[in-house]
Amino acid sequence: MSSLDQRVLVDAALARVYKEQIGRIVATLIRVLGDFSLAEEIAHEAFAAALEQWPTAGPPDNPAGWLVQTARHKAVDEVRRRAIGRRKLQEAALVAEVEASFTTEEEEGSDVPDDRLRLIFTCCHPALAPEAQVALTLRTLGGLTTEEIARAFLVPVPTMAQRLVRAKAKIQGAKIPYQVPPASALPERVQAVMAVVYLVFTEGYAATAGDAFIRRDLCSEAIRLGRLLARLLPGEPEVLGLLALMLLHDSRRDARVDAAGDLVLLEEQDRARWDRAQIDEGLTLVEAALRRARAAAGPYALQAAIAACHARAERASETDWAQIAGLYDVLARVHPSVVVLLNRAVARAMVRGPEVGLGELDALGRDGDLDGYHLFHAARADFLRRLGRTAAATGAYQRALGLAQGDAERRFLERRILEMKKIS
Repeated sequence: MSSLDQRVLVDAALARVYKEQIGRIVATLIRVLGDFSLAEEIAHEAFAAALEQWPTAGPPDNPAGWLVQTARHKAVDEVRRRAIGRRKLQEAALVAEVEASFTTEEEEGSDVPDDRLRLIFTCCHPALAPEAQVALTLRTLGGLTTEEIARAFLVPVPTMAQRLVRAKAKIQGAKIPYQVPPASALPERVQAVMAVVYLVFTEGYAATAGDAFIRRDLCSEAIRLGRLLARLLPGEPEVLGLLALMLLHDSRRDARVDAAGDLVLLEEQDRARWDRAQIDEGLTLVEAALRRARAAAGPYALQAAIAACHARAERASETDWAQIAGLYDVLARVHPSVVVLLNRAVARAMVRGPEVGLGELDALGRDGDLDGYHLFHAARADFLRRLGRTAAATGAYQRALGLAQGDAERRFLERRILEMKKIS
């Protein structure tokens, strides 16, 4: 094997094991050392050692185990370095804790609480601002660099770096406990964790700005975190619903833009390009979530059930819009946000006609809360277009265009405006 081939093999193995193990290694180091930055530093030193040694010797038979052991040795060295002047008994006790805290890949199925679960709840503590929760989760559990997170959310690298530093300092200064919350606080905190994961996914699924409508890396990372959460909290129906929702949405990503990167509406998508494996997994998860939730299905499970209606339709004309509208009625009672009400109006319009949908949207828009939301104006424009009111539709599309940030959405709206002008 040539040195180039060896390097390619090493890079592939390291990239794979990095995604799989970085969160677990960092989480364990944080618990033992009590320091976010030091834990990240030691974990990345272990990967740097692999990058230095593996190209020559080749990837080990158990790459994850090698990295776990290397991180453990480096943590012990750090404990001993910091123990200068302390009693040797204290050092020995901490070294023993480090040694006992790391498990190999084969031992991961034990009943010991996973440190990543503690880390998720720490990163998503309500004392931290939502943007800090997202950044810290991606940094510590996802292993994304500061530069990658900044690029994903279109903020300057120094801004993101400061955000991460402040979040870690907040955890340290406020003495936020590194633990799974007590049972009484778990429902609220699980909601916060799921909200962070879904925020990562939605930013990847329909980027709020920039030239890429879909950021596949963010979608994949959110789904990976969702899978981790489902493993760590297997009895939570809303966690299953969240994972199902992301999988069902993500199954359509290859059909959502054309070769030029332009937006393709759901009704016009080539459904043969939908990912059938993701759909099958998502449908199974939806059924499990609804079965476990029974009559008290939460917003993620209900949204996943709506996505499942779209996934089951082989053609757009076969979509069960009556069932979707009914599910939105339930969702509106459980989670009555303006976006849910907007989507319910669209679903009802598909059942009862655009005049009904337009009436509901106009009622929603009276208080002005949706004036700054481009999809509200785009939905109004679509209803007006379907009703043949081209002048009004043009105005609504122009309002949407003035508010849209993503390039793909802007191009779509510009095409619609040209169509309206040609008709009039």
